[in-house]
Amino acid sequence: MVLGFELLIALLVILVAAEIFTNALEHLGERIGISEGVTGSLFAAVGTALPESTVPVVAVLAGGANAELNADIGVGAILGAPLMLSTLSLCVMALSVLRRRGLQGHLRPERSGLQRDLTFFLTAFAMAFIALFVPPSLAAVRAGIAIALVLNYFIYVMLTLRVSAQLVEDGHGTEAHGDLFLSKVGLPENMGSIVGQMLLGLALLVAGAKGFVYCVEHLSDVIGISPLLLALLIVPIATELPEKVNSVIWIRRGKDTLAFGNITGAMVFQGSLLPALGLAITPWQPTREVIVGVIITYVAALWMYWMSRSGGLKIWHLLVNGGIYAAYVTGMLVF
Repeated sequence: MVLGFELLIALLVILVAAEIFTNALEHLGERIGISEGVTGSLFAAVGTALPESTVPVVAVLAGGANAELNADIGVGAILGAPLMLSTLSLCVMALSVLRRRGLQGHLRPERSGLQRDLTFFLTAFAMAFIALFVPPSLAAVRAGIAIALVLNYFIYVMLTLRVSAQLVEDGHGTEAHGDLFLSKVGLPENMGSIVGQMLLGLALLVAGAKGFVYCVEHLSDVIGISPLLLALLIVPIATELPEKVNSVIWIRRGKDTLAFGNITGAMVFQGSLLPALGLAITPWQPTREVIVGVIITYVAALWMYWMSRSGGLKIWHLLVNGGIYAAYVTGMLVF
């Protein structure tokens, strides 16, 4: 009973924090004149993903005495986040507007930005998958792949920023939805108050997510699953999914580009930089759970990429991503 109440409180904190953060981020994007693609794929994606990206670092470098256990949790957290983002997060986002738009309803993110995100993610994740089969003795090869992953993200950021001005001219500039919350309590609406509110929202998101993690971890003790499977399934849901409430808020307001960018931008960030980190601080070796998880993630992202190029995304397309996740979880728990 107490654990359930704590879980409810954590979820309420996350919902409030997401509103505060998205409101500030919209005002920031509007004030500095950037596109929704940059606001969603870079600012929102990195801002909400960065705090939870510390999970594998803490697990490996500051974990317990069992180095193998720490490595399992680290690798699982690194690869589990893109898995959850490409499947469950997209499905939840679609479900939030299913009643309003219907199964055949269209989703209208700015297409070039979405395809750019997915292209860079698919490239990075392919490199991360190949690296699983490079033995630790080939340190130079593993280091080369890690550097290539970092360069992949750097090039992605440069390209995303480069096209921002043209997208703003074409009508894809970031527009704030309502007044800045802090201005409603008497503070002036300037860059200081915008950044302050954004940091407040981010801090509350982290606090809410940490509370959610605590509750889920204790619930997982009752379930009794392996640490690696816990890291692949439970940890990403607990650390990533709550913070993607931003995407639900944006898509319900009709801001599809921001909603998708928040997820696909995080996929690029966590599919590039975190595997590079994994290559540096973990054994980064293939296991059944890891290989299947990477393949499932790749299939889900490739499905979305293909649908976006074949007439545009619809609600049911993302429900398929949710089905892919359900099949993966069922398979891992049963077999």
